[in-house]
Formats: sequence, C-alpha cells, structure tokens
Amino acid sequence: MRIQTPLARARHLGSAMEGPEHWWMQRMTSLMLIPLTLWFVASMWWLVVDGGFTYEALRDWLSGPISAVLMLLFVGATFYHLKLGMQVIAEDYIIGKVARWTFIIMITLGCLTGAVATLYAVVAVALGG
Repeated sequence: MRIQTPLARARHLGSAMEGPEHWWMQRMTSLMLIPLTLWFVASMWWLVVDGGFTYEALRDWLSGPISAVLMLLFVGATFYHLKLGMQVIAEDYIIGKVARWTFIIMITLGCLTGAVATLYAVVAVALGG
C-alpha cells in the first residue's frame, strides 16, 4: 500500500529522505552537548569560586589547549543544535511556503553569524587578545 498518489509516483515526488539525517544529527548534538555543558558549567563555577571571575582568569583558563578546543566544540555544537531545533519548529508551525523558507534562511544566517562571531571571540581570547 502506497501513500503517494499515482501522479506523484509518475513524477517521482515523495520524501526528500532528509528527515532521518536531521533527526539523527539533532540527537547526536544533544548527546554531545551533555558532557560539554557539564564541563562548561563546572569550569565557570570553578572560575567564579576560585578568586572571582575576571578577564585575566578567563583568558588564562581559555589559553589552555584543552579548554580552547572544548569551548570551540561547545559553541559549534550549540549553534548547530539551535539551528536544527529552530528549523523543525519553522517546518512544523509556519504555514506559508515563502514565510517558512524565509524564516529558515534567517535562522541559518543568524546561527552562522552567531557561531562565527563566538568562535572568533574564543580564538582571540585564547591567543591572548
């Protein structure tokens, strides 16, 4: 039994087969963010408790290779997970096709801009800027 109409079968229209990959990437980023978020919260707690949260303390902490790499992973995974989640919301709840695609493009550009700006800030601080 097929769900497609005969015309859709003739035109080879159907699922774009992007759903499973999108779903899988959202689950992978959420699993990746669990330990990264715990690490980030514990690190910020340690910085605040250990003598106050100053720019110099943050720079010293972020200048370490492990902290810098984990922060880059945390930022990248966070913005990618945000983009995936917001895209699902747009696809599910925005009715007009033009409005939906406009919103998805705005989400993508916003997340890309935020990720690049944050990654640049992390690298600048990590390298002593």
